Amino acid sequence: MSCARAVASRSLWPVRTCGGPRTLSAYGRRIGVRFRSSGMILDSGSQTAVGRILRVDHAGEYGANRIYAGQMAILGRSSVGPVIQKMWDQEKDHLKKFSELMVTFRVRPTVLMPFWNVVGFTLGAGTALLGKEGAMACTVAVEESIAHHYNNQIRTLMEDPEKYEELLQVLKKFRDEELEHHDIGLEHDAELAPAYAVLKKVIQAGCSAAIYLSERF
Repeated sequence: MSCARAVASRSLWPVRTCGGPRTLSAYGRRIGVRFRSSGMILDSGSQTAVGRILRVDHAGEYGANRIYAGQMAILGRSSVGPVIQKMWDQEKDHLKKFSELMVTFRVRPTVLMPFWNVVGFTLGAGTALLGKEGAMACTVAVEESIAHHYNNQIRTLMEDPEKYEELLQVLKKFRDEELEHHDIGLEHDAELAPAYAVLKKVIQAGCSAAIYLSERF
C-alpha cells in the first residue's frame, strides 16, 4: 500500500560517543550516531535514507488505517465486517510501530497527513459502497502496492543488513502481513468487483503518487 530531510540534516546533533553524549556539528561531514533504543549506528547519509523510508512508510500505514476506517463505516455491520476489522487491527499495529520509530530516529511526518486522512477515508468508504467486492478489490490493490514498496526498501537495506537489522525485521514482518491482506481480499471475491482491472489500476496509480509525494514532502 509511498520528503523533507530528516533531522540528520540539522546543523547540530546530540550524539553518543565512547566518552558519553556530546554535541557535534553535522554540517559538511559524516558523523556516526548510535540510537539508544535501536542500537543502530548511522552516519548522516544513512540517517537521511532511513528518514525517507520511515516518513513514507508511516504515511502509508496511516493512509491504510484511514482506508479501513472508511470501509468499516460502510460495511462494519455486514458479514465481512470482522474480516476488515482484523486487517485494520494489524494496520494499527503497523502505524504504532512506525510512529515509535519516527520518534527514535527524529523524523517528522509528511506534511500531507491531513490530505491522506481525507483521501484514505474517502477511498475506503467509496469502494465499500460498491459492496464487499469493491472493498476487497481496494484491499488487494493497496496491499499489493505496499508489499511491492516494502520489497524495494528491503532490497535497498540489504546492501548492509547488519546495520539495518532491526528495520529489516520490521519491514519483512509488515510486508508479509500486507501480503496476507492481499490474499484475504482475493479470497473474499475482490475480482468480482465492478470493473476490477480498471479499479485496481487506478488505485495503484494513486498509491504510486502517494509514495512519491510522501517521501519528498
